[in-house]
Amino acid sequence: MLKTMFPTINRQSSMLGFGCMRFPTTPEGRIDEAEAIRMIRHAIDSGVTYIDTAYPYHGGESEIVVGKALQDGYREKVILTTKLPCWNVHCHEDMMKHLDEQLQKLQTDHVDFYILHALNNDRLTQMQEYDYKAFYAQALAQGKIRYPGFSFHDNAQAFLRILDDWDQWKMAQVQMNILDDENQATLAGIREAGRRGVGVVIMEPLRGGLLANPPTDVRAVYEAFPEKRSPVEWAFRYLYAMPEVVTILSGMSSWEQTVDNLRIFDIPERPVLTEKENELFRQVKATYMARMKTGCTGCRYCQPCPMGVQIPRIFQGYDGTRLRAEPDFSRGYTRIAEEEGDASRCVQCGQCESNCPQHLPIIRYLQEIHAECTGE
Repeated sequence: MLKTMFPTINRQSSMLGFGCMRFPTTPEGRIDEAEAIRMIRHAIDSGVTYIDTAYPYHGGESEIVVGKALQDGYREKVILTTKLPCWNVHCHEDMMKHLDEQLQKLQTDHVDFYILHALNNDRLTQMQEYDYKAFYAQALAQGKIRYPGFSFHDNAQAFLRILDDWDQWKMAQVQMNILDDENQATLAGIREAGRRGVGVVIMEPLRGGLLANPPTDVRAVYEAFPEKRSPVEWAFRYLYAMPEVVTILSGMSSWEQTVDNLRIFDIPERPVLTEKENELFRQVKATYMARMKTGCTGCRYCQPCPMGVQIPRIFQGYDGTRLRAEPDFSRGYTRIAEEEGDASRCVQCGQCESNCPQHLPIIRYLQEIHAECTGE
């Protein structure tokens, strides 16, 4: 198992982290506890030392199952991370209340990283108002947490604002994969976090599983490369070659995924990508991007539409579906139609096109997507 170090706390971690958001489930939709515990303990026995969960995962059950899995001496073997549900914080006291509840569910007297969950520009302002730094000082003094951090979903400017707000961050958990180098925190943001000594933990390395099952044209790019690896292994390799990355979270849903991930991360040292490998990743991304019809960024300058057409939702939903091996946006489009936001309501007034900073032919795209999804 590839081992790494969090830079400013001198704490060793495994490069592979066990993400506890996608446990195997029973037919009733509950966590299959026995299998989840078997998977977690096998991963730890095989060298995984980083476990990540959160308050809302699996409807609040994830922390309970993780707590059970970490009994019998397993808690002492791992870095345990959970997250403060910022959206449930309505006053300063709520932060400690949630932490105490989570420690009880996890059956431990402390977590290693306690991070602000899904922090963005607006939530940072909220956490500032509730004095999150004072909360951290108290929780650290009481020994309930070891290190502060945050997980992130916003743009690069917001990421830098969060880094600038406090010089005590020890970890930033960000979404990154082959397709997201210019989205959310961005590669530049990751490098800035590394420069400041903030350890980077990666989530969504497979884009919610999308990169594990590429469409035919993307798979052909991989198959043409002399060195043979699965799409999953290539996706992980893209990330664990980055020197700023300490841990990559994988939400393992089956025993087979756990075993395969352990194989992929069974390497002696962090690799350095060759120029040919970097070119491969550029080709893979370009092939994925060429499948996208609209390229809508979701800026919402086209909203509100006077007729209620949900333009960004239609465009981003359609483009996202096109990245999959079996694209079909018709079901998603039907839901939009049921909410009276589909393209049939467009009267071609042109307001959206005049406001679009990308100068997209919105009206034409709406007509084409509507025809494809409805056959009209």
